Amino acid sequence: MAFDACMMRAVIKEVNDAFPDAKIEKVLQPQNDEIDMLIHSGKSTKRLVFNVGPNAPRMQLSDIAKENPVKAPMFCMLLRKYFAGARIISVSQRGFDRIAEIGVSCYDEMGFQTEKKIICEIMGKYANLIILDSEEKILSALKMIDFSASSVRQVLPGLKYQTPASPERILPYESDKESVMRALEAFPKERTAEKFITSTFSGVATQIARELVYRASGEIDVPVEKIDKNRLLDEIMLWRALLENHNYTPTIVFDKEKPIDYSYMDITYLGESFEKKHYAELSQMLDTYYKEKDRIERIHQRAHDLVTLISNAISRTERKLRLQREALAESERAEEYKKKGDLITANIYKIKKGDASVRCTDYFDSECPEVEIQLDTRLAPSQNAQKMYKQYSKLKTAKRVLTEQISMWERELLYLDGVQGFLSKAECEDDLAEIRDELYRSGYSSRLKSYSPKKKIVNRPVEMTTSGGMKLLVGKNNIQNELVTFKMAKSGDIWFHTKDIPGSHVVLVTEGKEPTDDDYTEAAAIAAYYSKATADRVAVDYTRVSNIKKVKAGKPGFVIYKTNYTAYVEPMSRSALLEKCKGKDE
Repeated sequence: MAFDACMMRAVIKEVNDAFPDAKIEKVLQPQNDEIDMLIHSGKSTKRLVFNVGPNAPRMQLSDIAKENPVKAPMFCMLLRKYFAGARIISVSQRGFDRIAEIGVSCYDEMGFQTEKKIICEIMGKYANLIILDSEEKILSALKMIDFSASSVRQVLPGLKYQTPASPERILPYESDKESVMRALEAFPKERTAEKFITSTFSGVATQIARELVYRASGEIDVPVEKIDKNRLLDEIMLWRALLENHNYTPTIVFDKEKPIDYSYMDITYLGESFEKKHYAELSQMLDTYYKEKDRIERIHQRAHDLVTLISNAISRTERKLRLQREALAESERAEEYKKKGDLITANIYKIKKGDASVRCTDYFDSECPEVEIQLDTRLAPSQNAQKMYKQYSKLKTAKRVLTEQISMWERELLYLDGVQGFLSKAECEDDLAEIRDELYRSGYSSRLKSYSPKKKIVNRPVEMTTSGGMKLLVGKNNIQNELVTFKMAKSGDIWFHTKDIPGSHVVLVTEGKEPTDDDYTEAAAIAAYYSKATADRVAVDYTRVSNIKKVKAGKPGFVIYKTNYTAYVEPMSRSALLEKCKGKDE
């Protein structure tokens, strides 16, 4: 759902209730388009998040701590100068729009108490965070907007702040039956009821309109002329009461484990095929919905160079393999050229220089058919025979070389697929640093621009615990895989890896004990999660660590084994996985 004015109203209510007269303890900027303020009131401390990026603009309270750059950006330093140690004296909504106004009591450069305002505009790609003085003049903004960007409204230091223009519509929490019914009667009958709600009421998202229409009719795409107007009016009035009384039901709809929609009210229009979960607080709902999305986006931004490098390397390798396989198929014709050379030699007495072809009996075929061999008119008969023998020799050598080259590039492609899989599971900057260092040491140094290898990379495999209390070690890149399998594991431990699919080495530390069936299943399910497998059931090989051998002169993480068993399991869910992690800041 889009973060609409109704959601902004709900979030502001939650902030005011949970943190009256809050103090701003810290100001952080984990991303270019996000500011986090650590606020404290009474015994409670939370983060007030302002995300003004194009993908997930929102304002919310949050419990999630994020990685921050070593050197704070200039805008963050400015906010610290103004607001570190300041008090929030008011949090309100400007009009009924996606604009929050935070009044702050702070001190100026001379030490005198003054008031400033933080304006958070949540308007899709135009979202912004703006700092105003007591006279509402702009002091700074996260996104400066000059005349070249907009001729209607500029956001520049020294200018007077202007609230964005919004159309005159009915406020949802101030509507009455008579005015809504009049608007409904005047609305074009052929247009949908959903469109009536979004164009009549201020600050309502499309998803909320669909929900109200679905509750009134059991459908979504219903024209105004076909809907029961009284039922629709009743649902709108219930919605009005919900907003007026702040009686929210924070809800997320999941497709398996992937959150696909959220709302401040219950969601029914998506049907019963999806799982639905309610939350006590809006902050919990928004944290759950955006945590995984923000993690993926943050890692993708920081790993953009790696994603590009690996994607290009995979494309190049696949192209090389395609060309080499085509050449190998051509080399299969080597014996054909030798046979032609022998037939030319056998029939050389009837060939003259300048002949374009020769017809002769194929004595190599049991039926001795007549065949025609094309000749080079520029060459003598003996030279044509030598040409065929040379082509035979060339293709025979090419077959041997190409077979070796194809095997090498297939291993390289398998390695790159594995690195790509590890990159998709990376969760922090340390994971990226280890992958970047591995690529550098694996021969991709020329493609890692301005990268200098660190003297020592601290590899930290993930540690987990099974429900039976046994420790699990999980490698999150090829270097960690080798560390887990050949350094940390003992010969009696159990080793897991997806069958014929790149992924992590997972070791079940037995300490001389026999694992339970559940321990085996959980370890295999974790190995399936930390792989490139996409199926609902995945084949996972497992064996004793003593049976694992490193490939001589192979890429990091490449191993061979013969004695093993295979389990078919469902990959472990991410939520269950997080519960098993020890000492890992998720």
